[in-house]
This record gives sequence, structure tokens and C-alpha cells, in this order.
Amino acid sequence: MNVLPSKKRKRLSRRDVLRLSIGLGAAGPLATALASERSRSRMKFGLVTYQWGRDWDLPTLIANCEKAKVLGVELRTTHAHGVEPNLNAQQRSEVKKRFKDSPVVLVGLGSNERFDDPDPAKLKKAIEATKAFVKLSHDVGGSGVKVKPDSFHEGVPHEKTIEQIGKSLNMLAAFSAEYGQQIRLEVHGDFARLPVMKKVLEVTDHPNVAICWNCNPQDLDGKGLEYNFNLVKERFGATAHVREMNVGTYPYQALMTLFVKMGYKGWVLLEAHSELKGGVEAIVEQHDLWKRMIAKAQEDSRN
Repeated sequence: MNVLPSKKRKRLSRRDVLRLSIGLGAAGPLATALASERSRSRMKFGLVTYQWGRDWDLPTLIANCEKAKVLGVELRTTHAHGVEPNLNAQQRSEVKKRFKDSPVVLVGLGSNERFDDPDPAKLKKAIEATKAFVKLSHDVGGSGVKVKPDSFHEGVPHEKTIEQIGKSLNMLAAFSAEYGQQIRLEVHGDFARLPVMKKVLEVTDHPNVAICWNCNPQDLDGKGLEYNFNLVKERFGATAHVREMNVGTYPYQALMTLFVKMGYKGWVLLEAHSELKGGVEAIVEQHDLWKRMIAKAQEDSRN
């Protein structure tokens, strides 16, 4: 029997096969297998050199990530890895080769640039510095640069600051697209409240600007985590930040369930805020905890 009329027959996608097989009463093993595949997470776990890893030079950092089987890293500026815009062409090539010769992926660079300052000279300086990070990330094999919104200023209407940030980001997004880099806007500072961040994203309409979730206490404000998550999830990019997942009361399990439910495929990066105690084993502990959370979220999605 032809499921589709002969004149309209086409190659079916896996989604079509699953839908049709269920409709014909033939779900069985095929539907079960495809449903299982859909619930399998494609997220990856990595590290931000914020507190943990800040004192490791680049060879040590890569080696320790390999030992922990945490195979992605975002390099925050000013730390011991030394991957900064002042590197010359040969040094950039050497950094790129170090990552290429290892299983560790350079996810991107964590700049500290922000675009809220009402002083035009300071704003211009931040924009030019971000461009330098974009070029650096391209040259060393990264895929994007993290930036911040960041603060409101006394005497400046909030709407004006939001528009300034949005226009700056749109310009940088167009620039970075030419280098194959994503601009990753961290939920931070006065913009940690997701309804406020959503206003920035409404101005920032360039598709090469993505939001970097940051696990702030404000995520739970108002109507709660899921509501705030849904406000911005359509603009998620390749990175999201978590903190130590066994410290405090942040609902990390609920967050991972939301990520699994939406089919997030990016990097969940550990941006620990405490002093590193236990070395590589502390990172392994966080990785294992994350894997258990993902497994539970996947199991819940199948039930």
C-alpha cells in the first residue's frame, strides 16, 4: 500500500516515518528507537577559565581538560592561558595547533567588553576591542566571543541604553559574521533579569547575536524559571554558563530538563565562582553531576 499518492510521493524524513507508523498502528520498535534518538541529548560539557583554570598556562589547561574528559573550553581574558589580542600571527598559529592536536575544542573567547557606557569614546573603545577579540578567535580556531550588556547609568533613560547596546551588537554581529564568529551576549549585571534582556534582544535583531544563559538568581524572579527561560530560548547560541551545580539552591536539574526538552545542542560551560580545591577531580565531579542531571532529564522526557 502506498502511504502517499504516487504523484506526490517523496522521500520521508524520520519525523514523517514516526508519525505515519504511529498512525498506521505500527509504532513498535521503529517508533521507540526514533523517540529514543530524539530524547538523546547532544549537549556537551566544558569549562570557562573564570576561577577554575585561571592559573593554568595553555598546555596545562589543555592537559587537565583531557584528564577530566571535559573537552571544550572558553578562555576568559586576562588569565594565565595568555591567549590575548596582542599575540602575533605565529603565536596565534601555535595556539590553534595546540588545540588541533588535542581532543579539546576551543569553544571561544570570554571578553570583558560591554556597550553601556554613555561616553562615546569609551563605547568606541569597547567596540574596537571586541573586534580585536573576534579576529583573535578566528585566528586561534574559536567560534565566538562572549560580551556583556552591562549596566544602566544614572541620568540615562533605560531605553536609550538598551538601544545603544542593541545597535552596537548589531554592528559587531555583522562584522563577526565575516570571520565566522558568533557574538555571545552573557546575561549579566543590570540585564540579569530576563524581561530586560529580552528588550535588548528585540533591538538586537541580527541573527549572529546569541544569548549566553548565566544561571543568575534573577532567573527565578517573577513567573519563575521556565517562563523566563522561554522568553529568550529562541536566541540561545552555542554556549550557556553554569556555576558549581552542588552549591546553593539554583534549580540546575530543572534547567537541564528545559535544555533537553528544547533540544539544545550547544556547550554547557562550567564557570565556577569558588576557589579550585581538588584540582582536576573537582572538575570531574561537576562533569559527573551534570551527566546524571542530563540522564534524568532524558528519562523524564521519555515518560
